[in-house]
Amino acid sequence: MNTHEYDAIVIGSGISGGWAAKEFCEKGLKTLVLERGRDVQHLKDYPTMTAAPWDMPHRNQIPLDQKLADPVVNRCYAYAEDTQHFFAKDSEHPYVQEKPFDWIRGYQVGGKSLIWARQTQRWSRYEFERPGRDGYSIEWPIGYADIAPWYSHVERFVGISGNYDGLDTLPDGEFLPAWGLNCVEKELQKRIKAAYPDRDPIGGRCAHLTKPKEIHLQQGRGQCMARNQCYRGCPFGAYFSSNSGTLPWAAKTGNLTLRPDSVVHSLIFDDEKGKVTGVRVIDRVTKEATEYFAKVIFLNAATLNTNLILLNSTSKRYPNGLGNDSGLLGKFVAFHNYRGSMSADFEGFEDSYYFGRRPTTMMMPNFRNVKKQDMDFQGGYMPFFSASRGRGNGVADAALGAELKQANTEVGPWHVWMMVQAETVPKETNQVSLSKDQKDEWGMPLLKIDVSYDDNDEKVLADFYTQGQEMLEKAGCKNIRTSDSGQNPGLDIHEMGGVRMGKDPKTSLLNGFNQFHELPNVFVTDGAAMSSTGVQNPSLTFMALTARAVDYAVKELKKGTLS
Repeated sequence: MNTHEYDAIVIGSGISGGWAAKEFCEKGLKTLVLERGRDVQHLKDYPTMTAAPWDMPHRNQIPLDQKLADPVVNRCYAYAEDTQHFFAKDSEHPYVQEKPFDWIRGYQVGGKSLIWARQTQRWSRYEFERPGRDGYSIEWPIGYADIAPWYSHVERFVGISGNYDGLDTLPDGEFLPAWGLNCVEKELQKRIKAAYPDRDPIGGRCAHLTKPKEIHLQQGRGQCMARNQCYRGCPFGAYFSSNSGTLPWAAKTGNLTLRPDSVVHSLIFDDEKGKVTGVRVIDRVTKEATEYFAKVIFLNAATLNTNLILLNSTSKRYPNGLGNDSGLLGKFVAFHNYRGSMSADFEGFEDSYYFGRRPTTMMMPNFRNVKKQDMDFQGGYMPFFSASRGRGNGVADAALGAELKQANTEVGPWHVWMMVQAETVPKETNQVSLSKDQKDEWGMPLLKIDVSYDDNDEKVLADFYTQGQEMLEKAGCKNIRTSDSGQNPGLDIHEMGGVRMGKDPKTSLLNGFNQFHELPNVFVTDGAAMSSTGVQNPSLTFMALTARAVDYAVKELKKGTLS
């Protein structure tokens, strides 16, 4: 036990686990980070970061036999030949779909922080107030004022580009210079704002260094070059990941021990001591079992794996999963509804184009059910949209040689695209559980996922289609076309819940500091802790909650309340 004992154990090295490691190590705690996947080091292990399509055996396509073997991950927008090494394959990591659910995973050091879409918005006070106010979830145990300073803390280190928009529905943060809108997007912004004074089309906010500050240079990161090849790993460190930011920063302190290839089996509950003392681990390669011990344990394995680990952490005291006296563990899972989109044509501005491949779009803060429920559905949604024009419209009909080259240089008309990111309502019937008879190669029960859309989701989509078409029409767009992707829950990669925060131990598992009501030295600060999804992209909130929880845990350790 002495050689396997640490001050803190962090399970998972992704976007929240990296932050837990950084904060613990900076505060002087000897910290063990357990990652189930292989080691990935910044720059060294980005094999395709500067490759051209012709450098790849299949010109960046996934061969048909692989698509058939791994149908779920093949539906992910970021999955291709140049990124496939950062994704978990369905065939290698099975799970049970009680209802269709696309579980996208990244099993390596850095987790999905290497392949996230990097869109970062703060929650407003309304995201914290609305679920309890309108009765579709429990009341959050914290509000915007509690987390605002932690948003700032995270933003300064990460580097967030954005405009200061002055909106209470989408609070401003600590911003680097924003990515500019192109000429058609500026025109759309002007026309929509004129037609709808209560709606605010703004530029997107993203975790890209447009103008690095000293803190970013100290991390060894540089300016974004707008290549739009981020999912390969960035040679400039221009977008934020655990690998380029938090983990190296933690390592510099000398307090970090990073152990890849460590599949966490369960947390150890000592019946005599009446507390959690450590973690059981199965080596990914050798299958050897090991135990590690610590004063405080943070779960950051990503939402569904955190649920799996806790459900598998059974003991005489907790036969149904760790801390699960309420029976709520694994329940009230929610996600973001991405099904709706639309496209349109825009006439004019034929003499204008734009530079580079900007890593973000326009967005519009939620305008439904904001200060009270005023719709026939619960929750809200954010539209994201952009304008662009293609090249090479005549290539298909061109001959070879000079005619083909000329066709490739010709610029087509402007097109507008819009999509929805909609809140879904946490429901007890949307849940995960453990299979009683199916296990993976490490002896872990397979996770059963029983999550689906409902009537509320259909009403939200219908409103988006109506409002989106109307906004585009008033902005001067033509030939507006709507689409429902019909995609399964999970493909949004924003699943949340199952170990939710709350004020009452009867209706929640964690308190306002992400600490188990019943187990003071165990914390959950990834998406599993969320009581509701809000409409914003969630990663910034995960990071801020993690930094806040570590600060609290370290103070409590010093008081002796966690030992």
